[in-house]
Amino acid sequence: MAQAASPEKLAQEGKAAYQRGDFLNAAHTFEAARVAYQAAGDSLTAAEMANNCSVAYLKAGEGASALAAVEGTAEIFAQAGDLRRQGMALSNRAAALEALERYEEAIQGYQLSADILQQAGEDQLRAQTMQSLSMLQFNIGRQLQALATMQAGLEGVRRPTPKQSFLKRLLNIPIEMITRRRI
Repeated sequence: MAQAASPEKLAQEGKAAYQRGDFLNAAHTFEAARVAYQAAGDSLTAAEMANNCSVAYLKAGEGASALAAVEGTAEIFAQAGDLRRQGMALSNRAAALEALERYEEAIQGYQLSADILQQAGEDQLRAQTMQSLSMLQFNIGRQLQALATMQAGLEGVRRPTPKQSFLKRLLNIPIEMITRRRI
């Protein structure tokens, strides 16, 4: 009788499948890893595998499966006091809601995620979440709100990447134009 793969081995196989673009296989393998970690009593790593599963399902175009996979993981991280992973889980949930065109719920999820990531001191992850929120706002016709969200997301970044620095300067142009007109 063959021995079952360890949770670690399953997690590695899931990452390998994800990296080669085999997203559905990655999702299934991350789900198997989640079950194995849960059986071993490691609920935090099981929740992390559920989040990986959710991201893989999203990449595979399976929004409903992505949402089902991520449900409840933010609460597990919150109970453990892990703000970083709680914020990431909330962002993953928001992305799944967005894929399902549940836009208002997605907006609320991204905003909550950004708040928690800010509390965790995760400025880069917060900026990424705010960028996702901004893109959603833009895509549903809220362009001015999207601009303000993107700018707010970049303001909190302590060490902006060159791309973020450029975007910050670019976003200041419309604000300068508006303030010049009012003077």
